Amino acid sequence: MTTSVRVTASAPPHRRPAVGTTTLAARAAYVLRRNDLGTMTAAAPRLYPHMWSWDAAFISVGIAQLSVERAITELETLLAAQWSTGMLPHIVFSPQSTGYFPGPDRWGCAQLAGAAPGAPETSGICQPPVHAIALQRIVETARRGSAQDRSLADDFVDRAWAPLMNWHRWLAEQRDPRGTGRLTVHHGWESGMDNSPRWDAPYRGVVVGQELPPYRRRDTEFVADASHRPSDREYDRYLWLIEEMRQAGYDDARVRETSSFAVQDVLMSAIFALACDALADLGDERRGRRDDIRELRVWAERFRSGVAASLDPLTGLARDRDLRTGQWLGTQTLAGFAPILCGGLGQADERRMLALFDSDQWCGHPGLLAAVPPSASPAHPGFRPREYWRGPQWPVISWLFSWAFARRGWADRGACLREESLRLVADGTFAEYYDPFTGQPLGSLNQSWTAAVTLDWLC
Repeated sequence: MTTSVRVTASAPPHRRPAVGTTTLAARAAYVLRRNDLGTMTAAAPRLYPHMWSWDAAFISVGIAQLSVERAITELETLLAAQWSTGMLPHIVFSPQSTGYFPGPDRWGCAQLAGAAPGAPETSGICQPPVHAIALQRIVETARRGSAQDRSLADDFVDRAWAPLMNWHRWLAEQRDPRGTGRLTVHHGWESGMDNSPRWDAPYRGVVVGQELPPYRRRDTEFVADASHRPSDREYDRYLWLIEEMRQAGYDDARVRETSSFAVQDVLMSAIFALACDALADLGDERRGRRDDIRELRVWAERFRSGVAASLDPLTGLARDRDLRTGQWLGTQTLAGFAPILCGGLGQADERRMLALFDSDQWCGHPGLLAAVPPSASPAHPGFRPREYWRGPQWPVISWLFSWAFARRGWADRGACLREESLRLVADGTFAEYYDPFTGQPLGSLNQSWTAAVTLDWLC
């Protein structure tokens, strides 16, 4: 493991002292092992005791540094919960864990959706398609290891190919039926960025019906300050959208027609373009997949173009689009940098976006403890440094940008994000997210995906 990364020697207020990188790696490995439920890894020991779709992908990347075989099991567990439509659900519920809300009874997928598996129980929505990216990274890790690791990884690519193709096809056809090159989400949870300012305007259009069943939140019981989490009013809307999907039987066409929330997600679309290319790259190494590879490349180009077409000439950022109102959403969040993840911009526009990424409005803000992208611009009036997706820094997102930058040939940029991110996580708490000014760990601690990306950076 690498031990040359600089970490801070003293801690700001509310922050534990940094530990050495060898100790940091050992702690990250311990977190992943402690959160291991056997064939899946809990996203966090108390707050998130089940498997989350995009968490599982990032977690598998870190686990591969410990055991390629166990990393493969992680993704296999998720793929085994795939719906017959091709959708990968955003939660796969562990029968070992109870008490989480909203649980499988609230979703009712096995009872209401013919496409849902009877077991394991799942939720009825999806999350960003980072899984092919994770698979490619596992293969890269395996190829640095033993012959057995290489064989295991190659065999898994063959087994995972059809499920991942079905997942990508479902996204391309069911979430972009008009071929715009931008995926539609029907819930902020599908983006992974639950209460981002990106969704404020679309959520205002969600009118909660009187028939919303009563509920008791559990998430606020496991964090130090409940004000950092989405509000009860926001949660009402989240749950109402689930009710709408239940009433539609989770049928894709009916959900498109009836859901109060329908937004083209520019960041999820950029991730999809990356994932299509990653899967196609893996396919290039194998014979007999020409038609699939051709389709993947077409999707990748379609979504790169769709992301680039959303560029706002005023802010220099990419935009989501609310399909219910027809309005572009110009909020200043890190999702606006989607085009530099997947490419597609002209050289001049790309240079301007990279300069903005480095500027004092974003990673170059003088108050930041680490020069990594916060979830919203510190220069924006609505910036909230401690409130979930409204300002804090998320190491897992920094990993995604670092990986994409390296893939695009910007090795120095990728290495810089890695080094700065390691400074952020150097206290060894592996928090869900961090205060960008003080580095205080926020949300859930011992978060599996934070430990996983840390371990991948250090190995």
